[in-house]
Amino acid sequence: MKEQMIEIKFPDGSVKEFVNGVTLEEIAGSISSSLKKKAVAGKVNDGLYDLRRNIEENAEVEIITIDSNEGVEIARHSAAHILAQAVKRMYGDINLGVGPVIENGFYYDMDLPSSVNVEDLRKIEKEMKKIINENIKIERVEVSREEAAKLFQEMNDRLKLELLEAIPSGESVTLYKQGEFVDLCRGPHLPSTGYLKAFQLTHVSGAYWRGDSNNQVLQRIYGVAFSSQKELEEYLHFVEEAAKRNHRKLGSELELFMFSEEAPGMPFYLPKGQIIRNELEAFLREIQKEYKYQEVRSPFMMNQELWEKSGHWGHYKDNMYFSEVDNKSFALKPMNCPGHMLMFKNKLHSYRELPIRMCEFGQVHRHEFSGALNGLLRVRTFCQDDAHLFVTPEQIEDEIKSVMAQIDYVYKTFGFEYEVELSTRPEDSMGDDKLWEQAEEALENVLHSLNYKYRLNEGDGAFYGPKIDFHIKDALNRSHQCGTIQLDFQMPEKFDLNYIDENNDKKRPVVIHRAVLGSLDRFLAILIEHFGGAFPTWVAPVQVKVIPVSNAVHVQYADEIADKLAQAGVRVERDARDEKLGYKIREAQMQKVPYVLVIGDKEMENGAVNVRKYGEEKSEVVALDVFVASIEEEIKNRKY
Repeated sequence: MKEQMIEIKFPDGSVKEFVNGVTLEEIAGSISSSLKKKAVAGKVNDGLYDLRRNIEENAEVEIITIDSNEGVEIARHSAAHILAQAVKRMYGDINLGVGPVIENGFYYDMDLPSSVNVEDLRKIEKEMKKIINENIKIERVEVSREEAAKLFQEMNDRLKLELLEAIPSGESVTLYKQGEFVDLCRGPHLPSTGYLKAFQLTHVSGAYWRGDSNNQVLQRIYGVAFSSQKELEEYLHFVEEAAKRNHRKLGSELELFMFSEEAPGMPFYLPKGQIIRNELEAFLREIQKEYKYQEVRSPFMMNQELWEKSGHWGHYKDNMYFSEVDNKSFALKPMNCPGHMLMFKNKLHSYRELPIRMCEFGQVHRHEFSGALNGLLRVRTFCQDDAHLFVTPEQIEDEIKSVMAQIDYVYKTFGFEYEVELSTRPEDSMGDDKLWEQAEEALENVLHSLNYKYRLNEGDGAFYGPKIDFHIKDALNRSHQCGTIQLDFQMPEKFDLNYIDENNDKKRPVVIHRAVLGSLDRFLAILIEHFGGAFPTWVAPVQVKVIPVSNAVHVQYADEIADKLAQAGVRVERDARDEKLGYKIREAQMQKVPYVLVIGDKEMENGAVNVRKYGEEKSEVVALDVFVASIEEEIKNRKY
């Protein structure tokens, strides 16, 4: 009897015949032995299949290798199962919750008889390595709901029984077996435990079962996994470096900001942190003046009618703070736009006045759940470097180009590389299709004319218009969305904004929303982590520390130096405490002061200073006037 054949189409478009029931492993082997060795699963008509699963119809197939993104995700999923198997071997019959893949790794929620500590994690890792060395075959089994229920009843695993009940009727139930271990899972998984090459358990936390605070707290064991030991080591180094640069840690150590239970998610800026904010604002004000922006200030709180008119009430009210004033509902502003619309509407404008560029360092309030708060990166109140440009349709592209030039200049001043993303109309939006198409086309035209490479992010625009977002890369190659340009045909309609054109007719302006840093608070967090707290001199809270070797002999000259630097506009401190010289120098280094000037006999005799630059081992003696001129130029030119 002739074997039935099926056609398999590959990503390159080629088609090959195989016997019906062929496995992905056999298909990979038919291509090359090296591919078979690296293969862990496959895509079959866009669905993920285990490597040994049979294909019984014509299909499009792509082999997934261990070093691909999908392959690593599958390895992480299997790592969660290996973790659960190891814990069951060590603790006996326990209840297992869920064990999903997360960014860079995995976790498993478990109901354990005792608390797991760091020492226990190392023991569990050891057991996991045993399971990996056993190279146990991982098998997918389809069962009836009744068979699965009987199995988990015998195991006395009430959590799995609850998960089983949640699977919609009619949907197939799949189990995965590896040796004595069985789990309820959709898969896919690695062919065997020996395929997992590089992992590490990282920490344990508590987690409510199914995310419900009314349920019991389970222990959640976290781990990371990669396709090679090299990648794992690189990641662990990255985590270590990120911990050193953590802005919450450095913000406290460098006395930049604080948080208090009296105002959750709302930062308090200490004197040194406020200096940095002032420098950032001064820098932006300088640019805005050059580009003929007009700075304004709008109220923190406005009434409900305004937010209904702007559309924020319908799209954003769950994130707003409200208060009753004179029996009327008011809200703290989550955005600055409506206030600027009212300012434009305050008087009639001629086309000759346009573009009108209105800017504000506006403090906004947005409600975030407490679990989402993250230092300065995610807060409940923050300052936006907001601007709204009121333009004619003919001015749109030139104004957007101008804004992009500003953003490029600011990011390059800090040494940031960045990527650009174009976000289009979301499902939850307002306005007609034609205006949205016009707005999206205008943004695309600018990006093309400036030869910007950009990523299209469909459906992620603001509710009132499409936008260009700017993602900066920090020293650890992490991406942060900061600047934004949003094109808006809706707000002018909502607020009935007009200008008088050359024919004396009323016309609608177009609004361009613009932010360069986005949130000043968030940008400060990024700066702290990017520079590890060692800020460029121009933005550093203390730019120079003057330390006399002997208070009795050198303090007068140290005072003269400090005075001269202060007169030149340098932020300087003199340390004449009765402490050892080495201690004072080390402390200045810990505070990451850009320049430490040590003053002894030789410096005093020659009108010089001994300069120690942060991060450099050697110091050098230079004339005081030379140092003052040098640091003045460095600050003026905002060198990083």
